[in-house]
Amino acid sequence: MLRKKTFVAAVLSLMLFLTTGRPVSANVAVSSPSVILIESSTGEVIYELDATERRSPASITKIMTLLLTFEAIDSGKISLTDQVITSEHASSMGGSQVYLAEGETQTLDTMIKCIAVSSGNDASVAVAEHIAGSEEAFVALMNEKAAELGMADTHFEDCCGLSDSDNHYTSAKDVAIMSRELTVKYPDIFHYTTIWMEDITHETRQGTSYFTLSSTNKLLKQYQWTTGLKTGSTSKAKYCISATASKDGIDLIAVVMGAPDYKARFGDAQALLTYGFSVCKLYIDENQEPLSPLPVEGGVSEEAGIAYQGEFRFLDTAGSDLEAVEKVLELPEAVQAPVEKGTEAGRARYMLNGTEIGSTPILYAEDVEKASYPDYLRKIFGFFLL
Repeated sequence: MLRKKTFVAAVLSLMLFLTTGRPVSANVAVSSPSVILIESSTGEVIYELDATERRSPASITKIMTLLLTFEAIDSGKISLTDQVITSEHASSMGGSQVYLAEGETQTLDTMIKCIAVSSGNDASVAVAEHIAGSEEAFVALMNEKAAELGMADTHFEDCCGLSDSDNHYTSAKDVAIMSRELTVKYPDIFHYTTIWMEDITHETRQGTSYFTLSSTNKLLKQYQWTTGLKTGSTSKAKYCISATASKDGIDLIAVVMGAPDYKARFGDAQALLTYGFSVCKLYIDENQEPLSPLPVEGGVSEEAGIAYQGEFRFLDTAGSDLEAVEKVLELPEAVQAPVEKGTEAGRARYMLNGTEIGSTPILYAEDVEKASYPDYLRKIFGFFLL
């Protein structure tokens, strides 16, 4: 079966290369039925196999739970010092848990550790209730966020992945999308997902006890570039992982779903990441240099400042000489007033061997209103006074 899948992957890779010129390697031998590898900063797909197939996600569901948690922190709705109370419903969760008792309180910071490190179902539900009032309301937010991110093959029914319902599903591609959203926007998540072991304290009516959180992500010990992110397994989902890793300025996300066993899960993730680091090169132009203002005709000011919208990134997997990249500025010689700040003045286009590989907008940095009759009079008087 493995040999057959490897052959199919090779044929698909050859077809993709012939049609797009992007070399998706036939050398990534995986035993899992659905995988994807992307570069994090650009979102570019490096390798995929049945990545839109809908599958049961198990605990990688918690990536969305963590994403919404960090969004709530960022918005000021909650904070890491919040005391999160464990409800009866939360404490009743089975599967992977950190044994929170009904009525027990932990800081949100500790609860995030319980979710990210030990995959605590009880902690996930407690945090969901803290944010939205109930798990049901939180799950509605999860599905809203999935739709917002364009996760077309995803529907959640709980916040932790215990559900074995056919209506609780996602895909490797969608897991990569939410993993990228979490890690790029909220890199503080890595403070939690790189923890191997840490003790927490239970304070309950029965007294004080200690529990050791132990990471479910064995790649932290097996693959030196690992930074996270989340594992999952149930009898229906089999073995899944969204694995993040960083090396030499390259950040990768490898998603594996439906692996036959835990060794295959970690082996496939490592194979994908190793391949990605072997072929990926990033061209980055931070676009920090100042640009000369553009002349403005018929305006209250004779020129308008301009600036790059942001940096430019290009991911190469074809072994190109990125030192040959050329930047060409496309800007008008002059513009007519009015000019609105934030609108596009032109573009910086990037060329490699005569082919455009991308572009970045150049925006007006200020407003310039159209001159009126009194404005022209002021200019004339000003000229004679000088």
